[in-house]
Amino acid sequence: MLESLTGFVVVGVAIVVGWIIGRIDLLGEHARPVLARLTFFVLSPFLLFVVLGQADVRNLFSALLPVSAIAAVVIFAVYALLARLVWRRSVGETVIGALSAGQVNSNNIGIPLSLYLLGSAAYPAPVILLQLLAFTPVTMAILDAVTAGRTSPWRTLTRTVGNPIVLGSVLGTLVSVSGLELPPIVLEPAILIANACVPVMLISYGISLHGQRVLGASGRRRDIVLATTLKLIAMPVAAWATAEFLFGLSAQDVLVVTVLAALPTAQNVFNYSQRYGIGETISRDTVFLTTIGCVPVLIVITLLLG
Repeated sequence: MLESLTGFVVVGVAIVVGWIIGRIDLLGEHARPVLARLTFFVLSPFLLFVVLGQADVRNLFSALLPVSAIAAVVIFAVYALLARLVWRRSVGETVIGALSAGQVNSNNIGIPLSLYLLGSAAYPAPVILLQLLAFTPVTMAILDAVTAGRTSPWRTLTRTVGNPIVLGSVLGTLVSVSGLELPPIVLEPAILIANACVPVMLISYGISLHGQRVLGASGRRRDIVLATTLKLIAMPVAAWATAEFLFGLSAQDVLVVTVLAALPTAQNVFNYSQRYGIGETISRDTVFLTTIGCVPVLIVITLLLG
């Protein structure tokens, strides 16, 4: 069990380094927006291209994919109904909150945890595929429409297709599906750039924590509490029930989908909120709380199902 905490230690150290950088103002006042743009437009597309391009196509389209999709959609719907219809949140904040509640950190925490906890780094691949090829285009379309103030279908389509994160994901998936072996002269530079994504993203997140107080007087405490509760409790339960009773998966696969559903909120959600200037408090605090809170949740899941 101690080995399974390695992923959290790696992530925690990077975040602390970022907080120190923010604390001493090492990079100046423009550090956060610059790092956010660097991650969004350059590093994340390369990372997703490499991860999906090297994934086994059999793992990408396994039974884990529909189970993870159902669990995520259920959580999105529950959050959206409460936030939009009861609390009257804006469309942008509702989207960011729903993603905070239902989109998992399948890259920088999911991959190392899957390796140490489940024995293979390949298990998060279907979730990465689902989130980047299904959820991300829809998310980008909505946020682009909200921030641009226009709802033209053609404009939305072109902006979504031209989104660098979507492009990187699509190209990586095509490489995996086609079985194309990329030559080292192409793959190695991509890997070099991709390897910078996770640390830069986490350092940027750490910088954003300086001067902030979790669950502070932002007027969004209940949004954060709801998203955190759905992420850590409701989503793993939904994934377990779907895998166990609806799909009848094996005990190993039930454990895998439940563990993946219990992963903390994706760091990309905070990156999106920074990029579009919407719901930063909700995404930042939910990422923080779920990253800490998922440790005991994952321990309980492995004890019950492992």
